Amino acid sequence: MRAKRTIAVTAALLGLTAMTVSPASAAAGSWKAYGNTNPITSSPHKWVCAGSKSIATDVLAQVCVIRSSSGGSVQGAVIVRNNRSSGFSTTATVDLWTRDRGQLGIWDCPSSGVALKSWSVCFGRSQSVPSSDPANSVGWARDVYLGVTGLV
Repeated sequence: MRAKRTIAVTAALLGLTAMTVSPASAAAGSWKAYGNTNPITSSPHKWVCAGSKSIATDVLAQVCVIRSSSGGSVQGAVIVRNNRSSGFSTTATVDLWTRDRGQLGIWDCPSSGVALKSWSVCFGRSQSVPSSDPANSVGWARDVYLGVTGLV
């Protein structure tokens, strides 16, 4: 169901014809734990993120689109920050789009634990996209809609 909502929201924002994709078409994303290191400020790449949203008490998430430092590829991501004094498990989904090529893919990260007082990121697969083709992403964490990023 999330995939269909993602398509509808993103298609409307990009002025594309609405289409539906079954959730089975989502590829597997991958989680990366960052501990207490901010994934955005520790990266050499350009991150554009929507605002943080609460997905549970003391747990925030935000959707991002990442442009490689070379400019030739993009990637969607969902950042989860667990401010609790105990671990927290969540799922995440990211949907990546470009202005010229349309949807590049949907990635689901299965339920994973985010350690206390730390960051974890659900990454979609990196896609070759020239810097002349702006990209954005839409995301969810724990079935909470995180919004749409700006273009990168």
